[in-house]
Amino acid sequence: MPATTARYDGHADWYDAWNQPHVDRNAEEIVSLLGPGTGLCLDLGCGSGGYLGALAATGRTIVGLDRSADQLRYARHRSSHVVQGDAAVLPFTAGSFGAVAAIWISTDVDDFTAVLAEAARVLQPGGPLVFYGAHPCFNGPHVEWLDDGGLRAHPGYRLPGWHEESPWWGIYVRRRVGMRHHPLSELLTGFVSAGLLIEEIAECGDRAIPHILAIRARKLLLTRPDP
Repeated sequence: MPATTARYDGHADWYDAWNQPHVDRNAEEIVSLLGPGTGLCLDLGCGSGGYLGALAATGRTIVGLDRSADQLRYARHRSSHVVQGDAAVLPFTAGSFGAVAAIWISTDVDDFTAVLAEAARVLQPGGPLVFYGAHPCFNGPHVEWLDDGGLRAHPGYRLPGWHEESPWWGIYVRRRVGMRHHPLSELLTGFVSAGLLIEEIAECGDRAIPHILAIRARKLLLTRPDP
C-alpha cells in the first residue's frame, strides 16, 4: 500500500502552465544552493519536471520521481530519467544518489519526516540534500495574506495535519489539492532524525515576508568508533 497519495492526478495540464513562471523565478536560487557536482541526483517529487533542466545544469544526471502519473506525462517530455514511485518508500537501494533535491514537496505528503528518512537512506554519505518549499511559519491554513504584502496569522499554526481547505486560500494549488501543515519545529526535527546535518538556511521569496524556506543539509559521514 503506498504511503503517499497521487493528489495531483487530474491537475497536470493546469499545473504545468501555472507553475512555469515560478520555476523561472526560483531555479537560480535552487541551483545556487545545490552547487555544482557529478553523479546521480534525485529530484524527489519532480511533478511535471519543471526543475529537471535547471538541476541538470549543475553537472549531475537527474532522476525524477513522482507519485502522479498525470504529472509524469509532462516530466517524460523533459527527461527520459523519470520514475513513478512513492517518496516515503523509495524504489532505490541505499546510497544510490550523490545528491537529492526536495522541491515544493513537504506540504504534499502526509509524513515529510518519513520522506526525509527515505531521502537520507538513498543519499550517499557526505552528499547534499536541498530542500526548497513552503515556509511553514508563513504558509498554511492559519495564514491570511493581505493586499499590502503583510499577513494575518489565525489560530492553528501549532496543529500539524492535513487540510483540504481554508477560508484564506485563493483559487490556486491549495484550493485544488489541499496541504499538509507542519510547524517549523517538526520540519527541522525531521532533518535531525534522518541524520542530515543542516549547513545553510535561507528565507526566500519576493515578498516582504518570506514565504519560501530553503535548506541545504548533508548526510553525515560514516565514522568508525574509537578503539
